[in-house]
Amino acid sequence: MQQKLITVQPGDNVAIALVDLVQGDRVQFEGEEIIILSNTKAKHKIALTDLAKEDKIFMYGVLVGKAMSEIKKGGLLTTENVKHQSNAVKEKTTTTGWTPPDISKWKDRTFMGYHRHDGQVGTKNVWLFFPLVFCENRNIERLKDVFEKELNLGKSNKQQNLLRNLLSGTTTEEAVEQVESRRTFDNIEVKFITHQGGCGGIRQDSETLAKLLAGYVKNPNVAGATVLSLGCQNLQIDILKKALNTLDPDLEKPVLIYEQQKMGTVEEMLNKIIVDSFEGIKRANAIQRKPASISKLKLGLECGGSDGFSGISANPALGYASDILAAVGGSPILSEFPELCGVEQELVNRCVNEEDAKRFIQLMKTYEASAEAVGSGFDMNPSPGNIKDGLITDAMKSAGAAKKGGTSPITAILDYGEYVTKPGLNLLCTPGNDVESTTGMVGSGANIVVFTTGLGTPTGNPIAPVLKVSSNTILAERMPDIIDIDTGAIIRGEKGIEEMGEQILEHVIKVASGEIEAKADLLGQDDFIPWKRGVSL
Repeated sequence: MQQKLITVQPGDNVAIALVDLVQGDRVQFEGEEIIILSNTKAKHKIALTDLAKEDKIFMYGVLVGKAMSEIKKGGLLTTENVKHQSNAVKEKTTTTGWTPPDISKWKDRTFMGYHRHDGQVGTKNVWLFFPLVFCENRNIERLKDVFEKELNLGKSNKQQNLLRNLLSGTTTEEAVEQVESRRTFDNIEVKFITHQGGCGGIRQDSETLAKLLAGYVKNPNVAGATVLSLGCQNLQIDILKKALNTLDPDLEKPVLIYEQQKMGTVEEMLNKIIVDSFEGIKRANAIQRKPASISKLKLGLECGGSDGFSGISANPALGYASDILAAVGGSPILSEFPELCGVEQELVNRCVNEEDAKRFIQLMKTYEASAEAVGSGFDMNPSPGNIKDGLITDAMKSAGAAKKGGTSPITAILDYGEYVTKPGLNLLCTPGNDVESTTGMVGSGANIVVFTTGLGTPTGNPIAPVLKVSSNTILAERMPDIIDIDTGAIIRGEKGIEEMGEQILEHVIKVASGEIEAKADLLGQDDFIPWKRGVSL
């Protein structure tokens, strides 16, 4: 019989409903009978003791809120009777001990990747086109249209095939069949990025964007790049070159840069770009996959569309996979700083050195202050979907979200646009916005991303595989074209966190080796949104 309630840590005074509960249900839990006082959907929270107004509410062993009115034992927690509250962070008070997982079967594991001159190893082999300024987006789109059609990149668009076949009189059943295209190049992907930056904002925005784009060039999944500049924009070519030189003074990847205002007509410029880029793509296609230690994986840890199960199934399972990777010398990356609110002290104490601990505190305080300056704050992070599915305060959401980072020591604290160079768990300052965060992690070197979700999201990335992990089986069955891995067996009590974490890592290795594709890649989901910190001028 499936368990009906669960707590995460001893001392928690609320429990998570694992199934729908009806008013009047009598539930036996940890030697006590709890009478359910109102209809309670699975994923929502039940008080385990009488709570008076202003009483503190604990989950995951941390403060996640306070009662705004009396909540009786067995009562449902809601946005009406609970408000966000979290503990203030102090300086590093201790160094958290860590017992790494058993890595005997992982320490010699390899994946088949693309080796680069700087020692990094890619999970993909991509030639990347991008603009320095939004004025060049149209030219990027024209190049995309040319290359995708003439190189027969990937699979034909199902909807194009459907309409084409319907126009020719094919029956609906026959028309929905997918038509495969023959690829001109078998060992290279050609991808295209557009964005709305590069000019019109403050100079710091252009410099930040340059760091991000340089990080995409530096990312081991990229074999080379074609860059379009208008000429008069804030993000000058020299700023990009400076950012590239800072990341890697000895960069050996081909980077082709074109400035429209120096090249005459659009036709002349595009012809030149196509000829040059085609030669670079042909050479990059000759690069082959070779074995590499899984320590070469830089694993982005993301969550979005989270629900009340995310923090007890998908996130801790991913956290265990992260711990294994950290133990073998890989580099997991935990981001989304607004969703670390309430667990700062734990993270501070996990920092290997005092300097990183102080930097983390400062980045968090600066970020929250900037949100409050425009009338918002971290407490406003949970979305309507989060709240509907049981995450009613930011601290509650954050405590579960942080589980993606496992328990390993934190070896580096990075601001947005800084590149991962150290093995072990890296913390990267990004927004909680799914695409902005994923975009930032890949720009900091993530060569693969695992994205947990309870509600479902299609997010992908132009150069890095993004695997989706569902917190519950209902989602996995409803959106099978989006979900790569289902951790619902944890909720049903059929599998443990560690077993599920190992399954996630096995799947990561297969995708990193090119044995299977991430669902987001199959859907052609190439999302790219830079974080714009400043104002428009």
